[in-house]
Order: sequence, then C-alpha cells, then structure tokens
Amino acid sequence: MCGIVGVHNHSEASNIAYLSLYAQQHRGQESAGIVSSRKGVFLQHKAMGHVADCFSRAVIAELAGSSAIGHVRYSTAGGSHIENAQPFVVNTAEGNLAIAHNGNLTNALALRKELEQQGSIFQSTMDSEVIMHLIAREREGSLVERISRALRRVEGAYSLVFLADDAMIAARDPWGFRPLVLGQLGESYIAASETCALDLIDATYLREIEPGEIVLFENGGMRSYKGALNGEGKKKQHCIFEYIYFARPDSHVFDRDVYPIRKGFGVQLAKEHPVEADMVVPVPDSGVPAAIGYSQESGIPFEMGLIRNHYVGRTFIEPKSEIRHFGVRIKLNPVREIIKDKRVIVIDDSIVRGTTSMKIVKMIRRAGAKEVHVRISSPPTAWPCFYGIDTPTRKELIAASQTIEEIREFITADSLGYLSHDGLYWFDKKGRREWFCDACFTGKYPVALTDNPEIEKAAREFINRKIIQ
Repeated sequence: MCGIVGVHNHSEASNIAYLSLYAQQHRGQESAGIVSSRKGVFLQHKAMGHVADCFSRAVIAELAGSSAIGHVRYSTAGGSHIENAQPFVVNTAEGNLAIAHNGNLTNALALRKELEQQGSIFQSTMDSEVIMHLIAREREGSLVERISRALRRVEGAYSLVFLADDAMIAARDPWGFRPLVLGQLGESYIAASETCALDLIDATYLREIEPGEIVLFENGGMRSYKGALNGEGKKKQHCIFEYIYFARPDSHVFDRDVYPIRKGFGVQLAKEHPVEADMVVPVPDSGVPAAIGYSQESGIPFEMGLIRNHYVGRTFIEPKSEIRHFGVRIKLNPVREIIKDKRVIVIDDSIVRGTTSMKIVKMIRRAGAKEVHVRISSPPTAWPCFYGIDTPTRKELIAASQTIEEIREFITADSLGYLSHDGLYWFDKKGRREWFCDACFTGKYPVALTDNPEIEKAAREFINRKIIQ
C-alpha cells in the first residue's frame, strides 16, 4: 500500500506535493520521494524514512517547478532499498517520464521475464518499472495513447500519476482497486490517493478519477479519457480494506466518507456478538470508530483504556534485558486505573498472525482486567492480498489454519467475535456495477494472477517473498 500525489500548474508544486504526502503518511512510512518539472528539466529527491525526515526547506526549494508528483511507500518485509523508492524516472526517446504507483501488478513477473528476454535492463524490483519499460517500447501516437496501450497489457491494481516534460497524467485500473481522487486549488489540479491530502492544502474535491480512466493535465487544463483502459461496463472491485484499516477516517474514499462506514462496522459487530461487559476499549487508532459504534449500539461505555505512543519511529533499540512484550508496549500501554477489576471488550480491525492480539490481551489482563473479550470489525483474514497490501503468506495467517475457537485460545481471550461477511456490507451499493474486493476473506480473487498456471505459482511465491512492491 502506498500514497501518491500529482500537482499540475502551481508555482509551489513541490511544496504542495510535500504537504499532500505528509497528509498521506499513513499509507507508507518506508520511503518518500518527489519529482518536479521545471521548463522540461526533471528535479528529484528520494530518501528512506518519513516525509518530514526526507524533506527540508532547502530540499523543497531545490525542487522548484510548476508540476510535481510524489510517493510514500509502505514498509515491506523485503526490498526495502532506496532503489525501490519512488517516483521512478526514465529518459526515453520521447523525453523524460516519471511514475508514482499505488497497487500491485499480478502479471509483473511474467512481463518482466518477457521484457528481459527482449533486452530490457531493470534497475529495481518494482513492478512500476515494468510499466515504464512497456511505455518506452510504444513509439507511435501521443503520450496518452502510448500509456493506454502499455497499461492494457498489465493486470492487477494500479493508481498512477505520471510526470512528463510538459504534462501530467493520472490513471486508474479498470476495477478501481485503489482510490484516486481529483481536486482543484485555484488554477491548479491535484490528483491524490485520498481526500485528506486535498483538505490539508485547502483544495476543492472535484470527484474520483473513475476506474479505467486516464486524465491528462497540460497547459493548465484537464482532459478526461474515460474508459481508455477498458473500464466502462466492468464491475468495480474496490478494496474493502481501505474502509477497514488503510484510509484515514476523515477521508472520502470510493465515493463515501470513511468514518461512518468504520463506525457502522462496530454497530454491526455489537449486533452480531454482544457480551456483558463494563467498557469498550479500542486498539488505537484504527479500532476507534468501530469501538464507538459498538459502544453506542450496546450501551456499554467507551473508554480509551489503551494509549498509543504516536512518536514511535521506524526502528528502535530494544534493551538486552528481557522486557515482556516490548514491541507492543512501545506502541501501546494500558491505563490501569480504568481497566482494573473490569470486564473489557477490546475492538480491533483485524487479526493477522495473532501474536500482537495475544500480547495485547495479556497486557490488559496484567493491568487487572477480570475478563477480556476481543471483537474484530472484519471477517477472519485467511488469504493473502496480491493487489497491493503487504500481507503474509497463507500459512502465516492464523485464520487460514485455525478455527475461531482455536484463535481465541491462542490469543487467550475470554471470547472472540468477528464481523460477518454480510455485516461487512451493511451500507448500500451506489450502483449495480459497484462491489468490493474481499479476497483476503473469501479467497475469491477477482483478477487472475497470470494466464499461465506455472507462472501463477511462481508469481505467488515471488510476491509472497515481498520482492515486488
């Protein structure tokens, strides 16, 4: 999961891009980068770490230009190198071109092998670079036409912003897996992953960039090519995990406000899994809206019984002497005075391996809780995601091999309840072609990994090793 932004026709394009990335820091904390264009000259800066650490006033000043694109990358178990930081820049016969990508191509490995056999040389392990090689091989037509033909060869999830010498382009896959919105700031246009980026820079939200649409920004204007990627008529496959966890609660994603959706998960959860208790406690921050919904529906008081340390960096030095559950404690700490001698309902968004949930339950018990009941505002995560979320292999997902009762025993909770699949979709669809990708719960992948079963197996292994973005 990553965050992207594109800014066209603004005197401080790189600064606007920086602020937009800052607002989308939750979408990626591994690296950050900005590429700007000044009279056909590309200026770029990429670094590992958070946005505020990667950019200074001096760096932003050096990126002065009227258009810019930016990227924040989600941490993965592998491939964490500056070579994989974006935006990615190439020089082609038709001029400079930069790309920032949110998503994952399911046929990237097959395309990469094909391109290498034809003489292409890759500089990184990113599937975004595959897109650039495909575009570079297109020699006929306008930039939009070349990008369109290249993207019709790829499969999977992508929300993209491109920067050319004299234009900017935004594109979204025909299924609309990942969000991409369009905003306006005076005479400037902004494309970003989430509306929270538009809010920070005081831009006006115009609309979503539609699945399968390409938008061209040049000479201060905008031109839309709807259905350019064969998007018209396709059933949408929005990622439901954007509502469950990834998107910021104050964002407007997939044409809905995230906060009431997330709160509604908690309401449904209280209906499906009631329990007598003294308080509802969220695992901050993602569990807060669902916990509020659970509390209001059940009538059980809401309490911030776990406090999060918001200043935890990407790395920390663990003491040599043993401190029980140190990794969780550095992020969360229970409020003993609130929890002691109480029956506690803990609300979280998901359980992946189960180890973190177990540590949280034990932490709350040591704080004096009489009972700990865990409620999860999504169904059991039993399948890996191949469309841009960094999930473990299936054998590492606890719900893939254990029953809910076995998971309850593992995390040492007094009871455990997951939101049902039907309860997940408590909200109404906005059209007959709208639906959501929930393959992480069902194993029903809407887009094939590849056409070749043997390559599909290799691609799964490749992605599971976290080599591809």
